[in-house]
Amino acid sequence: MTLEAILFDFNGVLVDDEPMHAVLFQKVLAEEGVHLSKEEYYAKYLPYPDRDLFQAVMKEKGVAFDSARIERMAERKARYYAEDADGVVFFPGAREFVQSAARRFPLAVASGARREEIETALHRAGLLNLFQAIVGAEDVGHGKPDPEAFQRALEEINNLLGSEIAPEECLVVEDSKGGIQAAHRAGMNCLAVANSYPEEELGQADWVVKSLSEISLEILEHSWDDFKKNIT
Repeated sequence: MTLEAILFDFNGVLVDDEPMHAVLFQKVLAEEGVHLSKEEYYAKYLPYPDRDLFQAVMKEKGVAFDSARIERMAERKARYYAEDADGVVFFPGAREFVQSAARRFPLAVASGARREEIETALHRAGLLNLFQAIVGAEDVGHGKPDPEAFQRALEEINNLLGSEIAPEECLVVEDSKGGIQAAHRAGMNCLAVANSYPEEELGQADWVVKSLSEISLEILEHSWDDFKKNIT
């Protein structure tokens, strides 16, 4: 099998906005009378889509909620994010890696973030037209570590291009343990970038790097057959 497509997580992989998300989750929850610490966010909730995170935190804190309340919270957070979107920063090497990869492979984003947030940031960076598929939180019924987002992204690529790329021909680029699990459950190899967690905590990935600035497509393709392929 050869490398045929690359699927990216978004927050913590391409854009350095996890601290921003942590602050916004804390802000919205505080408006509901619920405290979420920075440590709790990174230890338990980082891979969660917005609605899933709000539900999980409210449930853990013993606060009553319904779907309408969760939806209002998610919409409020999305509004706060849009107001600060000009401050979104891409990780070193991320733009260059995407631009290089787009010349050789179909690309997708499969993220727990809202699609509007993803598209806005990519558009402002001049990268949106390089992706064949964007799968956001509202496009799936289950968030990571469920594999649905990656499966949906590959399906959209194949439908758009009329191709038959197999899961094992895909590379997922992730930053979280839940994302690595989702990639493997989708039958895909995973490159983990140590932007959000230390390298030693990402050992389930097939490959771990400190930054996208230290990896090249040539290295990936040359080493493709040497991946551990510890797919479960």
